[in-house]
Amino acid sequence: MPVIQAPSSPTHDIGDARFTSLATPSRGSIETAAWLVEIDPGAPAAPHSLTREEIFIVLSGAASVRIDGVDTAATTHDAIVIPAGVEFELSNRGQQPVRLLCCFPVGGEARLPDGTMLTPPWAQ
Repeated sequence: MPVIQAPSSPTHDIGDARFTSLATPSRGSIETAAWLVEIDPGAPAAPHSLTREEIFIVLSGAASVRIDGVDTAATTHDAIVIPAGVEFELSNRGQQPVRLLCCFPVGGEARLPDGTMLTPPWAQ
């Protein structure tokens, strides 16, 4: 399946963030998952780490990023590279929603602060 049509609306809505699954195993990809993330202004960050490297590309807006305790910012067209095994937080630092494209290897998992492991549903 060379072209996977984008859904007409977000596939997962979690509080102040929306996730739109684009290329995932359930939609036909095999090795890499990709999804859109939209985070509203003022949404709280959700600290976690990952078992595999994750990359975000800022499509619009401005993001606050904390990787391994170091704070930085990312704006339109910046790439945010999250190394495996490092805790990070991502939030909106602007007045408009921040939109990001995320790429993550299929089979990667998130580790929550309490040690719970999960595969994000928008990556399945």
